[in-house]
Amino acid sequence: MTSPTVCIPFFSGFGHTKRIAQAIAQGVGKSAQLIDVAAITDADWEALDAADAIVFGAPTYMGSAAARFSQFLEAVDTRREHGKWVDKIAAGFTTAIHPSGDKLATLQRLSIFAAQMGMIWVGQSEIGAPVKPDRHGANRDGSWLGLMVTEKLGQDDDLPASDLETARRFGARVEQVTTRWTRGHR
Repeated sequence: MTSPTVCIPFFSGFGHTKRIAQAIAQGVGKSAQLIDVAAITDADWEALDAADAIVFGAPTYMGSAAARFSQFLEAVDTRREHGKWVDKIAAGFTTAIHPSGDKLATLQRLSIFAAQMGMIWVGQSEIGAPVKPDRHGANRDGSWLGLMVTEKLGQDDDLPASDLETARRFGARVEQVTTRWTRGHR
């Protein structure tokens, strides 16, 4: 059985979102394809249309997904008309400097977008501290709708290893769910 294809379109203003996208891709495995929406090509659009799953990633700026990522979402409208993304698995992630940073609003926007496209949304499953004290740092923002990451502005290690590991596990979850889903739909 072949692995499902997972595209990860993202926008990264300062590199944090890109690093999380890369960690998610590690969790997915060889079938992951990173797509920087700031430099999207026709081949990237074809890959998105052919993918079994799409994991959307954008930093949260001023309470919503960065404008450059919003432009990408708006460019998808013809795919909606033709049902090209119906029944694909979807998931999302976001980064911001503040612990809240209104990141939930970004994930809500991405999940609503996926619903409008007829996609099947996958949330976060990692449970960390304080619920599971032995899992310090796992899903430290406590988000269930998708993956949230809080950057540590001004520090050399501005993305904690625990967030990168949570991202890898999130990628593995998306790959596992997509494998289950595609078995019954191919």
